[in-house]
Amino acid sequence: MELTEIKNKIEKLREIIEEHNRNYYILDNPTISDYEYDMLMRELISLEEKYPEFKSPTSPSVRIGGAPLKEFKKVVHEVRMESLQDVFSYEELSDFVEKIKKDAPDCDFIVERKIDGLSVSLEYQNGVFFRGSTRGDGDVGEDITENLKTIKSILMKLKKALPYIEVRGEVFMPKSVFEKLNDEREKNEEPLFANPRNAAAGSLRQLDSRITAKRRLDIFVFNIQRIEGYDITSHNEALRFLSELGFKVIPDYRLCSTFDEIKNEIEIIGDNRGELPFDIDGAVIKVNDFDLRRKLGSTSKFPKWAAAFKYPPEIKETKLLDITLDVGRTGVLTPRAVLSPVRLAGTRVEAATIHNKDYIKKLDIKIGDTVLVRKAGEIIPEIVSVVKDKRDGSERDFEFPKYCPSCGAELVNDENDAFVRCVNISCPRQLIRGIIHFASRPAMDIEGLGTAIIEQLAEMGKLKSVADLYYLKTADIAALYKKGEKNAENIMSSINKSKQNDLYRLIFGLGIPNVGERTAKLLARHFNTLDNLINATPEELMEIQDVGNIVAECIVGFFKRPQNIEVIERIKAAGVNTENKSQVLDNRFEGITFVLTGGLTNFTRDEATAIIEKFGGKTASSVSKKTGIVLAGEDAGSKLQKAKDLGIKIIDENEFINLIKE
Repeated sequence: MELTEIKNKIEKLREIIEEHNRNYYILDNPTISDYEYDMLMRELISLEEKYPEFKSPTSPSVRIGGAPLKEFKKVVHEVRMESLQDVFSYEELSDFVEKIKKDAPDCDFIVERKIDGLSVSLEYQNGVFFRGSTRGDGDVGEDITENLKTIKSILMKLKKALPYIEVRGEVFMPKSVFEKLNDEREKNEEPLFANPRNAAAGSLRQLDSRITAKRRLDIFVFNIQRIEGYDITSHNEALRFLSELGFKVIPDYRLCSTFDEIKNEIEIIGDNRGELPFDIDGAVIKVNDFDLRRKLGSTSKFPKWAAAFKYPPEIKETKLLDITLDVGRTGVLTPRAVLSPVRLAGTRVEAATIHNKDYIKKLDIKIGDTVLVRKAGEIIPEIVSVVKDKRDGSERDFEFPKYCPSCGAELVNDENDAFVRCVNISCPRQLIRGIIHFASRPAMDIEGLGTAIIEQLAEMGKLKSVADLYYLKTADIAALYKKGEKNAENIMSSINKSKQNDLYRLIFGLGIPNVGERTAKLLARHFNTLDNLINATPEELMEIQDVGNIVAECIVGFFKRPQNIEVIERIKAAGVNTENKSQVLDNRFEGITFVLTGGLTNFTRDEATAIIEKFGGKTASSVSKKTGIVLAGEDAGSKLQKAKDLGIKIIDENEFINLIKE
């Protein structure tokens, strides 16, 4: 086959695949099976790899994701991506409409669903997509072009080759995709996303676009920011034109002339929002005419010609059938309500969170109660209150057990703590989660020891506590792979390397309740050896800044448990370091909290943090009145501005180097 024929075949394949993408992702009308689609894509990728001279940035093959980026570049928005003023009642909405109608009595409004996602800008030159960015603070966002290319409902090429157009859309995760994603994360013992919006946000800001591609995000386009080569006078006209260009436009928008029409449309949207395949967090009301929009203008925060109506959360009544307990990684027993099934915000709800024992006491929750349930953040069911008038005497109090339902160890049920805990680090329900935490990067940093391997080793009986990691044999791990000798050797090497870690990593890895990474560093610095920490009294512990009564009691209680000491003795016998290596050089930064912002050239963030801690200082992630110094690198953003507003001392990298040289 000649090169011309190959080129024509590649271009034809691209055309066919993009047409199927449009049918499936934009028109919701697939015309071929998933298998047939996959075969077409495989053929295209094979040809592009064999003939790289015919590769194209607009090819549908770019949607699978590319090599990871080191960072996102900044993008300055020529047209500000404004946020909207919220209204929470029809009275507030009436005031908004009447204020505009006073000067423009004949004006029309467009009412749209407010998609609960992430606002992005898409830019096209000569009809070809060349850049996409986040909203950011409205003025400056981040370049996420490679991630946006993986979203199959985003056009790589427009139907008309306009010189330039910038559109605004909302990226979201469909409910069905969100549910599958959280199911997978739960199986892998990974933290669950709170709602589809959070999941979409996390997916869009992945430096590795291949991860974004797996998340199956979607988009609705709802606005033209800038356009060249075409004149448009109204929002209604703009939405029609965007549809003609091939964009997936916000669906079922309505043109309304009066407040009553607007109110009626908002009520229709509200009544049907639970049945939608995507989340919405309100309805948007916009002036239709662009000239009127320009006359009305904007405040410093939002346009005067648009508003977002926010719906109150849906609340329904149901029966509390039982309360079950789940033992988490840190040993906390989380009570969950088993409910008589009820339809809530479009989904069937059979369980709800009750948080902790204090929440049960506060609401006076009893098994058998009639309760009111809502979805917190439109996704997580929770009990709001008890309908006590419907009690008939058959209800019964719920009491936490005395012993752990998983391992039988005595539970810690402190009156001053809202949580009931199992502090046996060998507890089977905690075991896998505990080992994953122990091996994680902030703790013992055992590279290559992932969730799947830990689960398999536990199932084989090779891991019954974190100490067993140091008694594994290469053959134990190699048995998990077809050709696993090399992988097993690498993991064993990482396990052995972790024996030399600093003491704070071991303390953090043990999973002591209320002891995070920073507290672990303070404990290691103060007591210098693990034995000193084990034998410390509450009074000695509370001598450390940031260690209060509750944390001290958690530490003492943890080391009182014979099961925990047994695990620690086996860790020590395996040759794991139990002494502090990070001695404080001097206390020049004692009492000073640093915040790092922007890109550093001479240090990584971790290296700068370690230096600050070696001189007795500490770091925080956000700027507040308690911040002592802000170390600002290149492209420092909102943290730098906040520091200036609060009058906090700001230094650059050269000044920091001088401070640590002195």
